Amino acid sequence: MIAGSNIVAVRFSNRELEPFWGAGVRFAFASAILWALVATRRSRLPTGRNRWGTVGYGVLSFLLSYAFFYWGAQEVPAGLGGTIMASVPLLTVLLAAIHGLERLHARSVTGAVIAMAGVATMSWSALAGHVQVVSVLAIVAAASSAAEAGIVLQVLRVADPVVTNAIGMSVGAAGLLALSLAAGEAWELPRSPSVWIAVAYLIVASPILFMLFVWVIRRWSAAGASYQFVLFPIVSVLGGAWLLGEAITTSLLVGAPMVLAGVYLGALSGSTAPDVEIAPSRSSVG
Repeated sequence: MIAGSNIVAVRFSNRELEPFWGAGVRFAFASAILWALVATRRSRLPTGRNRWGTVGYGVLSFLLSYAFFYWGAQEVPAGLGGTIMASVPLLTVLLAAIHGLERLHARSVTGAVIAMAGVATMSWSALAGHVQVVSVLAIVAAASSAAEAGIVLQVLRVADPVVTNAIGMSVGAAGLLALSLAAGEAWELPRSPSVWIAVAYLIVASPILFMLFVWVIRRWSAAGASYQFVLFPIVSVLGGAWLLGEAITTSLLVGAPMVLAGVYLGALSGSTAPDVEIAPSRSSVG
């Protein structure tokens, strides 16, 4: 619910804020909330391999994923964006195989083909209008970065939800704001109440969302925890139609079930979540 509604809120943010600036401000304030929690809990910071793994998680999960997502979401409707993000579980399975963490099965490959066909179907009517191919590809890149971030978190099995995200969001915020400066974006505040509400919601919701994600992934596999992404379209399609007035097109109605079917076949149809075998980390977070 939080993540799916965030997709809609990003569309509101992009109405008045430049994409990298909007994402950078979001995570700068969200990380401040988390650092306050770190200080209150007197949590220990990660060291050694965990420290660099946490920084890598921040680059993938907050810098790359949200740079691509905010930029692509300027044109891509919330419903389409949410459905593309629903492919993260399948991408996680494929990336785990590439990293040699899981075996790749024919079922996963077939599911990937069906899911990508669904994305192509959904994109057809959008691309015939004002949405450019590169915007859709940016959302695909965002989903890929999010999937890889899940793999990194699986390696950091002892990662503390608060500390990991405080560091990760700080890294992401710094990178996004630097990107905003390099792109020459205008650093302006929202003008309308609806955008103020959306930005405030994103700032408050982000720490909750990512603390929950890290908490879950410590107790499950990367692929298992990524199954939440399959639920995104339910919230983003309805939210986009209700709050943003986005049309629910025929291609979306046809393509979305194809994506979900591909994800189910490729990543979810086994009796249990795929086990990811990873050597335990030698360092820990208190």
